[in-house]
Amino acid sequence: MSTNNPLAGLERLDGWDRTRVLLFALDNMIWPILLLASIIFTIIVPVFSSPGNIEAMLFGAAGLSAIVLGESLCLLSGHFDLSVGAIAGFSAIFTATLMTEWVPAMSGPTGIVVILLVGATIGLLNGTSIAYLGVNPFLQTLAFLIIFNGSVKLISTSALAGLPEAYLYPGGGSIGPFPVAIVLMIVIYAGFGIWLKYSRIGRAIYAVGGNKQAAMEAGINTDFVVILVYVLSGMLSALGGLLFTGFLGVAPPTIGQNAVFPAFAAAVVGGVSLFGGRGHVVGAAGGVILLASVESGLVLSGVEATAVDVVNGIVLLLAILLYTMEDRFRRRLITKG
Repeated sequence: MSTNNPLAGLERLDGWDRTRVLLFALDNMIWPILLLASIIFTIIVPVFSSPGNIEAMLFGAAGLSAIVLGESLCLLSGHFDLSVGAIAGFSAIFTATLMTEWVPAMSGPTGIVVILLVGATIGLLNGTSIAYLGVNPFLQTLAFLIIFNGSVKLISTSALAGLPEAYLYPGGGSIGPFPVAIVLMIVIYAGFGIWLKYSRIGRAIYAVGGNKQAAMEAGINTDFVVILVYVLSGMLSALGGLLFTGFLGVAPPTIGQNAVFPAFAAAVVGGVSLFGGRGHVVGAAGGVILLASVESGLVLSGVEATAVDVVNGIVLLLAILLYTMEDRFRRRLITKG
């Protein structure tokens, strides 16, 4: 006998299956939220959904998406990094100054290697201090945020131009009709998603984030995992600085300056747990697209650009509140299931 009840299929599931369906829905909340936001902005400003605007939106968000990925790795391991934006800015300004003033003969490809090494080195210092010296992640990364934001001002107070085309290519070039930055971030997100899910190290990151003591007892080298995620976070933050530089065509001293809070917002609203061990990078990518959509929609609607930071703060607050409610609901589901 047929039924018109759309929930009939869900009702026929047993308790555990129903719990798994609901947990899956909670883990992927970002996509209906993104769809709703897109529909609203399309109604208000029809040009929002045009292919040209979508491409421009993703192109502009590529630098932030690299930083968000680095922050997400730290969060998955049960840690966080307040210095991601400062690393992006310092790496970009240091390397740009190196190429334009200190070693003007340096090639673009060499500059790309240098900026990634600078980010990885800073990440290594973060990770080593936290893993081996036992420094609190908040204090360690806050100190580096202050240090490297200040260092940028010491190195340069104006935008650095005249950078090699090869250096600007990852952030500003195109492969046919597609911006290199978009293609690059799709590949990197896909690669990290597969690596986290199927590799032993990727599973170890989740294990350390879920229960560090249990991970140690299971034979996982937790110190190595912590250092690794901070090295990767530093390198990805530097990649964000590189992409921002290529997108702008110059390296301004403000590069990456306000990236840390949008990075947190995108990761959290994308379903990455603040306490580690849960979430996936695809959701974090959705968080980046949501922030870019909100910014683009506001600008197209005539809202002043200076209001974007306020909106990002509101999004972060809403993401935290949403995560808190979602976490409570998840615990109830697991307990009942």
